Amino acid sequence: MNAPCRRPLVAAVALCLLGASLPAAAQQPPTADGQQDGRSATTLDSVQVTGTRIRKAEIESQTPVQTLTREDIDRTGLTSVGDILQELTGSGSALNTKFNSSGNFGFSPNGDGVGAGSSQVDLRNLGAKRVLVLVDGVRWVNESSASGVGATTDLNTIPLALVERIDVLEDGASSLYGSDAIAGVVNIITRRDFDGGQVTLNYGQYGKGDGTQKGLDLAWGMNTERSNFFIGASRVEQDPIYASTREQSRFPTPGTGLTFGSSGTPRGRFILIDPNTGAELDLTPNQGDNDPFYDPAQTGCDRTDGFHCFATADRFNFAEYNMLLTPSTRTGVFGQYRFYFNDRVQAYAKVLANRRESVNQAAPEPLFLGADAGTGNAIADGMFVSAANPYNPFGFDLVSVDDPNTPQNDINLVMIGRRPVEGGPRVYEQNVDTRYFAAGLEGRLDAGDRSWFWDANFSTAKNEARQTNYGSYDIRNIAIALGDPAVCAATPGCVPLNVFGGPGTLTPDMLAWIQPVVRDRSEQTLDVFSANISGDLAELWAGPLSFAAGAEHRRYEGSYQPDALTVAGFYNGVPSLPTSGDYNVSEAYLELNVPLLKPDTFGKSLELSLAGRYSDYSTFGSQFTPKYGLRWQVADELLLRATYAEGFRAPSIGELFGSASRADLQISDPCLIGLDGSAPQGNPANCAALGVPTGAVQANSQISVTTGGNRDLEPETARSFTTGLVFSPGIASGASWSDRLDLELTYYRHSLEGAVQAIDAQTQLDLCVQTLDPLYCDGITRSSIGGINSFSNRLTNLGSIKTDGWDANLFWSLPETAAGRFKLSWQNTLVTRYEAVGAAGQVQPRAVGIEVNDSAIPDWTSTARLDWRRDQWNVSWSVRHISELKEDCGDAVAFAVCSHPADGTNTLPATTYNDLQVGYRFDWQQGLQLTAGVNNLADKDPPICLSCSLNGYDASAYDIPGGRYFYLRADLRF
Repeated sequence: MNAPCRRPLVAAVALCLLGASLPAAAQQPPTADGQQDGRSATTLDSVQVTGTRIRKAEIESQTPVQTLTREDIDRTGLTSVGDILQELTGSGSALNTKFNSSGNFGFSPNGDGVGAGSSQVDLRNLGAKRVLVLVDGVRWVNESSASGVGATTDLNTIPLALVERIDVLEDGASSLYGSDAIAGVVNIITRRDFDGGQVTLNYGQYGKGDGTQKGLDLAWGMNTERSNFFIGASRVEQDPIYASTREQSRFPTPGTGLTFGSSGTPRGRFILIDPNTGAELDLTPNQGDNDPFYDPAQTGCDRTDGFHCFATADRFNFAEYNMLLTPSTRTGVFGQYRFYFNDRVQAYAKVLANRRESVNQAAPEPLFLGADAGTGNAIADGMFVSAANPYNPFGFDLVSVDDPNTPQNDINLVMIGRRPVEGGPRVYEQNVDTRYFAAGLEGRLDAGDRSWFWDANFSTAKNEARQTNYGSYDIRNIAIALGDPAVCAATPGCVPLNVFGGPGTLTPDMLAWIQPVVRDRSEQTLDVFSANISGDLAELWAGPLSFAAGAEHRRYEGSYQPDALTVAGFYNGVPSLPTSGDYNVSEAYLELNVPLLKPDTFGKSLELSLAGRYSDYSTFGSQFTPKYGLRWQVADELLLRATYAEGFRAPSIGELFGSASRADLQISDPCLIGLDGSAPQGNPANCAALGVPTGAVQANSQISVTTGGNRDLEPETARSFTTGLVFSPGIASGASWSDRLDLELTYYRHSLEGAVQAIDAQTQLDLCVQTLDPLYCDGITRSSIGGINSFSNRLTNLGSIKTDGWDANLFWSLPETAAGRFKLSWQNTLVTRYEAVGAAGQVQPRAVGIEVNDSAIPDWTSTARLDWRRDQWNVSWSVRHISELKEDCGDAVAFAVCSHPADGTNTLPATTYNDLQVGYRFDWQQGLQLTAGVNNLADKDPPICLSCSLNGYDASAYDIPGGRYFYLRADLRF
């Protein structure tokens, strides 16, 4: 953090960048004639590409596939597969290491668990669980983070060092690959043909001297006449960045001070009713008074005893304990061996072992006790504090549960909010071990002048996670220590607890009694058996009829086992229960490519592709998904294409079998006075009908919501349509001013029915207050003083999600001259519609141009890259653009930071980032490449987000505040 510590790196990078100001080239573009720049034509007849199972080169341009080569990957300066994919223009909001999840969000209402430390990818804004991730064409195991049973893939389990290229298909592909391939497919191709060794060193640091990242990659391969062998190892260490080091993230909501801070404070907040006077009190001890005196005669806020009325200035700033960038260490080893029995049959084996060690941190855990605590824990919400407790200054019992045997309402304890800073922050340490093994046979059958390609494969993978949680509390032991002192004295280890004094009054003995170490674990396994065959069936009037067929069997197992303390209901943190389940699926598919017209009849060629997949699930039955495509090569310069696909996604283990757990969501209760003192927005008569008394105040910005699985879930079904063109004008090919120019335009449309997710909690609450309809109000209960004390928001088959938009891309290569060679790419995604509607017609808040629930759907995202090479030098410059967004200001509407208070909205202005990289290659050994770069060259801060849960910005869409990042890389091949 000190400037002298960062000067060597900054100076080194700046020196390498001096005089350079040109950016990077994009991935290899598709061309109108179906060829890929730089790819060997002699092997295309046996290459299988993502988006088809048929091993034919001509199919390559039938679907919109983006390919990130190893060169493209290195050009980003990033060291995580997930971080690279999240920079694609078609990528949506997904978890990454900028999300400090544990302790802040609870369990996802979408059944995905917490996913702490994981990195995921979302395509077309349809959610990460609707993207299928393959490794070498084989499905990868779902994530495990010891916090539920997730439905997505953790890309941090795949070391970047083993990646040769990444293919991204942004189209529905369930007919080819099965469930989950609704928004698209990511196929990670590993290194195989590698001769010699490689050592790569990475070092990076943010401009403020923090967030240091170090990496070491080792690779070695050997090719012989009958075999090839590759082994690689990788280690990446990422240091943390704390929210307190950036102005934008220092407070819960930027520009609002402590208004949205927590009412769980180190000095404590005590909302109660004095049974002797009937006075309704909201008190906190005076600063520095660790043994406050209570005077019952002082019934208002004009006090001379040891208390004063709780106010905004007394709220606790939990934000400064959070992380902007979570630390992690990823260590992986990968090996692959391939043996050629002859030129027709080969065998392969692959093995991977990867460990992720990551940490999340949150502010010291608050104790919310009493009738309006709203934790969902019966012990906390029903807390009893004895008048005989030696630290109770009030002199009477504090009671949270009404005694039905008495005529009066016995409840006098509304809420205690005490944050034991003595116990330190909550720290969540995850260890995730990934094990993968695959083996198979591949071959070629020759029948006359035709060749058929076949393969048989087996793979098994397991993600096993352990999470250790420090800084949480045992609510049962707290209840014993606050209750009858005689009971506490008779309980071994118990000492009376002081929640009434200020910070420092919790002694080591008290902490030893109430603060355990909590250990959770989870695992997911996937076994896959598959066999495929592909080739030409017959010669038709217009060319060969090509096909691919195959069968696959998969078995899934998943489990989550929280600590015994949590299972017993004694954990003060986010409650959850064990989850376990398994299912299997058997599938068969057929794909055909039918030539319709002879060459030069109506263009060069016209081909029809047909595909269908039959899936039989042990959980819900069978499903058939078809796909149809047309590819019309009008001329060498122009390709037209279109696809229509039906797809589905089977509910995951967590979605089906997930037990009740809790999510802590940013919700504004329309029946309560806001945290900023604003009047309730709900219908007064309806709020009264719901049991909310006049003057009730919302205590905290987060409301606890119960989430969980649903065994009655049905599969999601989808329809996808894409159409587009690739135009490579001949006038720009081989000309003095242009070597090649490719223009690509694609329209996409996705329609999803029965989406597995929970109705937006804020929408559910608003509709409950507006309509009093049991459809929305059932499951929402309130305490006697009006606050929500339970909120059921379980998974269901939601109504529909519909989205459409355009991809428009340009790739231009200039001829080499004395000044060097330039390449330009410009990729754009424009989202024209996104509509999510609940089963009963409830319009969900996500929409184009809107920021909500820590996710954004920009109407335009763009990446432009320029690459220059001359001799040993290369320079790259990238420009990343995110269009303007709007959000609801919520209770922050009265603050200047809300840009449009009249309509209660805030504008997140368009944001543009510039990245620069310079490299030089030395002819030593087989090549030494030295590279220096800086991402976010102008140190552009993200737009302030008022509705985001953490750190004042959307971590899925933008770089961190103070996000200028310098890096150096040395790559030696020998």
